[in-house]
Amino acid sequence: MTRPPRSSDDKLINGWTFFRYMVIGGYVGVATVGVFGVWYTMDSFMGIDLSEDGHHLVSYHQLTNWESCSEHAAEWFKGVTEVGYTAGHHVIKYEGDKMCDYFTAGKTKASTLSLSVLVTIEMFNALNALSEDGSLLTMPPWVNPWLLGAMAISFILHFMILYVDFFCDIFSIVPLSVNEWLLVLAFSFPVILIDEVLKFVGRRMAASERATRAAAKKNQ
Repeated sequence: MTRPPRSSDDKLINGWTFFRYMVIGGYVGVATVGVFGVWYTMDSFMGIDLSEDGHHLVSYHQLTNWESCSEHAAEWFKGVTEVGYTAGHHVIKYEGDKMCDYFTAGKTKASTLSLSVLVTIEMFNALNALSEDGSLLTMPPWVNPWLLGAMAISFILHFMILYVDFFCDIFSIVPLSVNEWLLVLAFSFPVILIDEVLKFVGRRMAASERATRAAAKKNQ
């Protein structure tokens, strides 16, 4: 309400807005896929210990060529009798000629992490949307308690499907530990920082454009 109304011929989405959407959307995709790969290939990330569930680590090459596992299983799992992990009351293990299932049916934990990143990152995006170009430092989340309430309900529902066995079985997901939630936050929170930078650039561009218009009007 502090701005004059848009002109009737203004574009709803200009080039800068489209660029912002592309950057944020691109990061959402990278984070969602990235956490999947990190769990499979690393036992720690940014100081977060991911080895507590005992999951078997694979190389990036193995993960990206999982469809050829049956041809290379003897090499990939040399000296390994079983692969898998534990998550709450869920124990997922594969032995012998079933070890290649670790990349398909056994991807439940990695998929759960990806889902949780997607849910969390979209909640952070909701905070970004409080203002088109205003920083969260000047428009903090509590200015819209209804949004915070909606976010709380969304997280409660997500926690319910994560930690109630009945829903875990329905949605084919498993519970996450505290460290795994830290991993989710490590991949999700940067979306706020990225949008803060984009908003700052947008404010500078808008200020420069207003100055140019004012100078042109003054010279008329």
